[in-house]
Amino acid sequence: MRPALFLDRDGVINKDFGYVYKIEDIEFIDSIFELVSFAKSNSYLVIIITNQAGIARGMFTEEDFHILNSWICKQFEINNGKIDKTYYCPYHIEGVIKKYKKNSSDRKPAPGMIEKACLDFNIDKTNSIFVGDKESDITAGVLANIAKPIYFGKNKSKNAYRSVSNLLEIKKEIILNKTQML
Repeated sequence: MRPALFLDRDGVINKDFGYVYKIEDIEFIDSIFELVSFAKSNSYLVIIITNQAGIARGMFTEEDFHILNSWICKQFEINNGKIDKTYYCPYHIEGVIKKYKKNSSDRKPAPGMIEKACLDFNIDKTNSIFVGDKESDITAGVLANIAKPIYFGKNKSKNAYRSVSNLLEIKKEIILNKTQML
């Protein structure tokens, strides 16, 4: 079993300008590349967990999402990191595209995407970290029994293991986990 660093996308990896789907609209969050590189150097899997309601709402297509996701993953490789897999939920009950208009156990705050990743990669939940910028992210991490759901942002989260305003603070959690695993 290996620990994972689960990352929400919009608001954690890149600035959330609302329904981001074009390369030219991506602005990476400070220190995200350093955090991912550090996690990988400490034998963590790095997995993106992202709701993508813009697909259901007809704002962009799954193909648009995949093009952007491939580009994002390439940027991590260029910056000495690697995304092991991206799980995304294109469904939303208020969608306008019929095949995506539904409730889904994958849509955060439900833990479906995290649970799938844990099964796919045999993830050690007791030493894993989930970083999100919304309460729905934190709730998904809690419901999936991820030991350390961390809220990233200026506000505090009542459900988070802790809240951070700088992604590099998460390096401490990785170091702490590593010493506990020895």
